[in-house]
Parts: sequence; structure tokens; C-alpha cells
Amino acid sequence: MVESPPFEAYEFFAGGGMLRAGLGDDWTCTFANDIDPQKAAFYRANWGGEELAVGDIGALTPADLPGQADLMWGSFPCQDLSLAGNGAGLGGSRSGTFHAFWGLASGLVREGRGPKIVAIENVCGALTSRGGRDFEILCRTWNEAGYAFGALVINADRFVPQSRPRLFVVGVRGDVQIDPALLASGPEGPFHPVSLRRAVERLPADLRSRALWWRLPEPEAAPADLAALTETDGPHLEWHSQAQTARLLELMSPVNRAKVEAARAAGTRQVGALYRRTRKDTEGRKVQRAEVRFDMAGCLRTPGGGSSRQTLVVVEHGRIRSRLMTARETARLMGLSDDYRLPGSYSAACRLTGDGVAAPVVRHLARWLFEPLAGAGETARRAA
Repeated sequence: MVESPPFEAYEFFAGGGMLRAGLGDDWTCTFANDIDPQKAAFYRANWGGEELAVGDIGALTPADLPGQADLMWGSFPCQDLSLAGNGAGLGGSRSGTFHAFWGLASGLVREGRGPKIVAIENVCGALTSRGGRDFEILCRTWNEAGYAFGALVINADRFVPQSRPRLFVVGVRGDVQIDPALLASGPEGPFHPVSLRRAVERLPADLRSRALWWRLPEPEAAPADLAALTETDGPHLEWHSQAQTARLLELMSPVNRAKVEAARAAGTRQVGALYRRTRKDTEGRKVQRAEVRFDMAGCLRTPGGGSSRQTLVVVEHGRIRSRLMTARETARLMGLSDDYRLPGSYSAACRLTGDGVAAPVVRHLARWLFEPLAGAGETARRAA
């Protein structure tokens, strides 16, 4: 008889199931939800998806959720919390879906089925949106439901060559014993940056005194080099014309052009990620600039225009070429293996990956926080 994995999870705003990719084989997903049929199709293509309910989270009730999960996860939409968004915060129509998510969590608590851990992931703009009120709402929500809570900011660049800082709020049911080794006495290390410390300091005294500082070790290995994750050649790669590449180089400031020349002088294959920015010139006029980094890519986003599509600059044998990043390369930057199935449409694939959570970040949280918390008293609970 094959034993089932020891831990169970619910995944909301599931997208392509990147939480599952990160949690690993010791976890099973007993319920998942997403409103987007196209994303749901690729959730099913990768995971089977018998547990997936496609539709508005607001239409769900606790009765739709089976059993009692160890982890309830929500990567709810970020548009109203993003620094580039409309400023509506948790009152907006998209980021406001957090309230429907929490309505399910609180309903489970009332039924005596509250998950041991309720965790969310979102952009770091949630720390400051509406003057910090949204972060206060998040913390107060956990507190009033009887959950101990704490936040972390983790940048995916510690695991993959992509700059992708994200806020994680992790709450633990009040009756779960927390190993003191999982807690720090105050903010420490890279996962409690100044932005988070300030947000906690702005909380009302009652919440500030209850906020926990989760302790996570730094990753054991350095992330792969950007060049190692990129495709070297093939008929499917659509390279820019020489004129298009030259135009990108013309848009670079002297500092960025010097990076390209340094890469050419290195004599080895060098790959940089290029993105366009609007900057002010020496006379204060707004001009378009092309900026490049040879250590990592910028944050993947959903394709809503040309600026969201990242360009690669490949320098090899003294030759400079450029092209759009492929869909498979975006998946690799999210820590997904090459057997992860992607949509055939470039835009759909980039939307799937750009909306997700980096799988290695989830694995780090699972190993060092979720599994120790979920395992507290596990033998007794499952025996009952």
C-alpha cells in the first residue's frame, strides 16, 4: 500500500500550480481554485487537476473544501497593491479578492477545520499601500482569527537569476506549538529588510507587539548564472536584425554600453537581460533608455505591452545579438523544470509564468517553516 504524502494544502489563485511545484512530494493538494480557464487548462496539464475548481473564489463556501489542510495558500492579484497600480489596495476589485479568500479561511475556523497555516504572497507594495493601512488589515485579519502572524520579504534572486522581491505573510493557528528555533527575537538577516521593519513599526501597538519574526536560513547554494538558463541556439529562436540590436545599443547610457563592452572583452558567452526605462537626461527631459544586467533578469511580469517582455543581449565571439526571452526561459527563471508544460502561445505562456510564485522560494519556506509547523503534533492528529 502506497502511503499518501504527510502534508495537505489548499491552493487559491493557483494559476499553473507553481505552489505545488515548490512544495514537493511530501505535499498533496486537496483543493485548488483559479478563475482563469486558460491557466486552469495548464494546471490540469501539469498536475491532473481533479481537485481544481475553476471559477470566482467569491462563489465558494467552506463546504467546497474537503477535510482540514495543513496549509492554505493564496497568491491573490497584486494590481491594486502594486506601486504601479491604481492605489485602490485591498479595497480594489482585484486585490480585494483577499477578503473572499479570508472568508473561506474564517469559515473553516468556525467549523473547527481551520488550517494550521494560512499564508499569502504578494508584491512588496502591500507594505505601504494606502499609507500602510493594507498591511495593518492583513495583520489584524490573522490576529482576530486567533492566528499568530509574521511577515517576510524574500527575493527570488537568492534562488534563481531573477530579481523578484515578494511579501509573504504567514499565520499559524493559535493552538499550534511553534518551535522557538523558528523565531528570531527581532528583525534579522535578509528576509526582514528595512521596508518590512518600517511597516511593522507603523502598526498599532497591539498588533506590533504580537508580530512574529520568522527565522529562515539563507539558501545553501548560489543561484545559477543567467547564461546557464538561456537557450544557446536553434531554429525556434527569433533573433533581432542587426539594425534592431544597434537601436537597443543606441538607447543605452554610457554606463550600460560599458557593460556590453566589458562582456565582449571577457571572451566567453555572456548573457544580459535588457529592459527599457524612462529616464531624465541632463536637461531634465524624459528619454527612453535601455538598461542591461549581466547577472540576472528583471522581475518577470505578465505581458501587457512591449516593456513587459524582456530582451536578452547575447555576447559571444565578439558578436552582439539580441532577442526576446523565450517562454521556456521565463519558466526556468521561475524555477520550473523543463518538463513543465507551457501554453503554445508566447503571450499565454509568459502570462502564466509572470503571474506565478517562484517555486524554489516556496520550497525554502516549506522546508524551513511550513513543514516544521505542520508537523507539530502531526502524529497525534492523524492518529485521531
